[in-house]
Amino acid sequence: MNSEKFTTADDIKRLIPQREPFIMVDEIEATDGTHAVSALTVRSDNYFMLPDGTISETGVIEHIAQSCSALMGCQALDEPSDHPPVGLIGEVKRFECQRRPRADEKVQTAIEFGFTFGNVTIATGESRIGEELIAKAQLKIFVQS
Repeated sequence: MNSEKFTTADDIKRLIPQREPFIMVDEIEATDGTHAVSALTVRSDNYFMLPDGTISETGVIEHIAQSCSALMGCQALDEPSDHPPVGLIGEVKRFECQRRPRADEKVQTAIEFGFTFGNVTIATGESRIGEELIAKAQLKIFVQS
């Protein structure tokens, strides 16, 4: 991976179509053509926060999906467009959640794009807090053209 980073809210808004209160990526720590590492520091006012102070599993999936979206946005930066690509989750497979992240924890997610056919990309994501694997999933993403 190279050292290109996207660390501000404006940087992230250039990469993903989501807007507050649904932004689930704070930064892209590293990226190359088919890989990225994203991060999210969980805030207590997160849209997906549960009463027990953790993010729902749906929120974890959304974080992985938005991390994929950010990688697609990085890929599209060289293309003439005034908005990031829009991807839709077509399928979630092999989702495992060992535990849900809590407020003030930093989740780092490694994304890898695999097979692409037309507007469909298969992506895998693994989310960690420190060295602890907390979740992983495979997503089928349809990109609107």
